[in-house]
Amino acid sequence: MARLFFPRFPRVVVPGFLVLIWAIGLVPNARAQAIDSLEATNAADQAGAIDISQIGQPAIPEVLPSRTIRAVVGDLQVPGRYLAVPLNQRVLDYVSLFQGRLHDFMEDGMRRGSKYLPMIQSVLRAEGLPIDLAYVPLVESAFNPNALSKARAKGVWQFMKGTALENGLKSDWYIDERSDPEKATLAAANYLKTLADLFDGDWHLALASYNSGPGRVQQAIKRGGQPDFWQLSAKPRLLPRETRDYVPMILAAIVIARNPAQYGFVFEKEDQRPFETVSLARPVDLTHIAEWTGTTVGDIQALNPELRRKTTPIGDAQYSLKVPAGTSLEVARRLDESLGADLVSLSWYTVKSGDTIAGIAKKLRVTRADLSEANSLGTTSRLSAGQKLIVPPEASAAARAAEQRVRTKSSTRGTAKTRSSSSSSSKSSSKSSSKPKTGN
Repeated sequence: MARLFFPRFPRVVVPGFLVLIWAIGLVPNARAQAIDSLEATNAADQAGAIDISQIGQPAIPEVLPSRTIRAVVGDLQVPGRYLAVPLNQRVLDYVSLFQGRLHDFMEDGMRRGSKYLPMIQSVLRAEGLPIDLAYVPLVESAFNPNALSKARAKGVWQFMKGTALENGLKSDWYIDERSDPEKATLAAANYLKTLADLFDGDWHLALASYNSGPGRVQQAIKRGGQPDFWQLSAKPRLLPRETRDYVPMILAAIVIARNPAQYGFVFEKEDQRPFETVSLARPVDLTHIAEWTGTTVGDIQALNPELRRKTTPIGDAQYSLKVPAGTSLEVARRLDESLGADLVSLSWYTVKSGDTIAGIAKKLRVTRADLSEANSLGTTSRLSAGQKLIVPPEASAAARAAEQRVRTKSSTRGTAKTRSSSSSSSKSSSKSSSKPKTGN
């Protein structure tokens, strides 16, 4: 989840685009922007400016056109189960940033997220959580199920592996449930509820801990003596910069996502492709599923983003696979017709006496992690002679490539030897014919 990794509190790492903003100085300086905006604001805008202090918010310099201020104020007064969004300078700065330099990023994210929002909001309602939390992935991943940060946080909600496991998500060589939007949303709802309870329902602190980990935020509260995010973030030494920026960024994204058109965002909503579910009692290559459903492997992977391989999990006797609507009966029929047939292309290695995971991995040109994960083993597991191990497809491909290289080298050497031999023979013949003949 845009998570930073701390030894005691493995949590979220900042999204790549936020790092880019910091690196090139795109995050506006509030004071400088206030001065520039006040000088540039025309008289008509100034005449229509709202005195923010009149609505119970801290008085701040107006840095945005009054029509935008009015829109923000209106959107913050929406009734229902929503997050409290303070109309302060830092939130307004990000509203402006999202309308400007990051406009296309935000628009693409909202378009992509439109097919997931109904499901996410439904989960949040069922869990009694603010539905505004549905827009957290807009900043985290732009609603990309396959988003992967440099710190290996993954999926729409950008879970780190440890946090994902703590919240019920599986991850192995075959699947990574962090990439399944629905499963990850259920896990995120559980985690966010835990964080909110930890900070007595203060969602600003909960969001801060979603970014940097609850331990870091608890330590900041202890050192700062104030259980208030805005007071803590006013002291740079207490919280990392990315966390101080993360919360107002999320809140600004919420304000815009509530009413995108009001802020200049226009996009066509995407519909979630209708699907049915088939229970698989044995592993099947996705090429077969694609053939039976009249689609492509890419289509099947799009419906099942948690799959890391082009096959369903080995050893899972009840794997639920999503297929295009109207095709589940055909898939079930084909499966029945294929009883006894091998529906997955696998290579096997038979363990010999003295073999180890490390030795076999080196021989197969694959990592120990891949070999052990593919066989549900530890990297130091003991092996028994005669034991059958699945050879990861990557290893098979590497072995074929290596064999091809050997053949190529052998062929090249053979050709070189032939040429050398031919050349020597020709030289010898030439020398022999050039010698003066002697005879009686």
